[in-house]
Amino acid sequence: MTSQPTLSKAGNGPEGPGGPAEPDGGLQAGLKNRHLSMIAIGGVIGAGLFVGSSSGIATAGPGILLSYALVGTMVVLVMRMLGEMSAANPTSGSFSAHADRALGRWAGFSIGWLYWFFWVVVLAIEATAGAVILESWVPAVPQWGWALIVMLVLTATNLGSVGSYGEFEFWFAGIKVVAIGAFIVIGGLAVFGVLPGADTDSAGLGNLTEHGGFLPHGPGSILTGILLVVFSFMGSEIATLAAGESENPQRAVTKSTNSVIWRIGVFYLGSIFVVVTLLPWDSESIQKDGSYVAALNSLGIANAGEIMKFIVLTSVLSCLNSGLYTASRMAFSLGRRGDAPKAFARTTARGVPMPAILASVAFGFVAVFFNYEFPDSVFLFLVNSSGAVALFVWLVICLSQLRMRKIIERETPEKLVVRMWLYPYLTWATIALIVFVLGYMLTDTEHDGRQTVLLSLLVAAVVVGISLVMEKLRRGKDSRSRESSDAGQV
Repeated sequence: MTSQPTLSKAGNGPEGPGGPAEPDGGLQAGLKNRHLSMIAIGGVIGAGLFVGSSSGIATAGPGILLSYALVGTMVVLVMRMLGEMSAANPTSGSFSAHADRALGRWAGFSIGWLYWFFWVVVLAIEATAGAVILESWVPAVPQWGWALIVMLVLTATNLGSVGSYGEFEFWFAGIKVVAIGAFIVIGGLAVFGVLPGADTDSAGLGNLTEHGGFLPHGPGSILTGILLVVFSFMGSEIATLAAGESENPQRAVTKSTNSVIWRIGVFYLGSIFVVVTLLPWDSESIQKDGSYVAALNSLGIANAGEIMKFIVLTSVLSCLNSGLYTASRMAFSLGRRGDAPKAFARTTARGVPMPAILASVAFGFVAVFFNYEFPDSVFLFLVNSSGAVALFVWLVICLSQLRMRKIIERETPEKLVVRMWLYPYLTWATIALIVFVLGYMLTDTEHDGRQTVLLSLLVAAVVVGISLVMEKLRRGKDSRSRESSDAGQV
């Protein structure tokens, strides 16, 4: 493996705004504008939207729309902050690199490794989910075999070049976007009774209020709904990591940041609105078949279950593809900053961080093994201990933006092309909302919210502790080096 020259078009360096125009040594500009556009759109559409929305609807009824709206608003604000920092300094380290400069090296180290941990666990979850679907179609291959095949194929894709990752993600995300768009159009026509040949007797806006009211379980169910849907939004930040390997990182970040509002509004709120207006929220079929399958079945669409299986599989493969890419780029950034083995910062002739990819997928394979051998102990611990990382990441982004805004204004104000609205008031309001959600999770025993937060805090404390110890050792080494240098000069 050889280290390649850095991009000449890529913006600012890891030192922050005003640094050299080499954001990530060795990575190449292999992502096209269409790749970045689809990565940005597909990043907010996870498999959790399809398979997890039914539990949210059962908990909050039609009021789940408010849960999605509140979390969506929080994500929009966080992405605006991240966009402000990333447009000024595009880098594959994204928020970890920003935290490194704004809050201290311990912060960049800690949130970077926690984020990497989150995604390698997601690899195991998604590989298993995809294997379940594939086994139902081809039972001759065992489930673990399908999980292995899926992981190997997508590892090969990521090892090829960043362009191959972008191409796969373009088509995976494209299928998701087209599927949800078609679902919203067809469902919307049915809700208003203008879909030809469809049985729409149970559809209508009346479903929002006629079955126990808009909030059948009371206002508190909105907060419980938030706990169930918040993690399906993780992935919105992927576009800012990928921007460092595009031809125009600043433009890519600005575009993805500005479009996040309509992306969340259409794909999340739009599709869930269609579900809860096509069917009564308490319909047994929503829990039995899943919200989207039940909605399609209510319209008499043949093979709705198999159609949705294909769409979910596409989402799973997209999440796997992006998860491996994201984990490897974070590991690459950590290696380049000296917070991970130096080998992680090495790239192939095609600009691919092969050691970072292989290390990430290796842990993913180990997690898959744990899922099959110790699903209720080791793997359950991994899942729960990474569960609150999304909220930790968003909180660190907020705290970093409070400091970075002043640094950018002082050093390179011309790079402040994306601005957080009503700074610093909305930033503080977002911080308060995230802290409130974390606090409310500590009161949730029914959906394992308390266990998730406590285990995630435990892992976070261990990582922060390691970072502080490493920082102390690093300072001691630097001090000894200076003393030795001074003695030599004397």
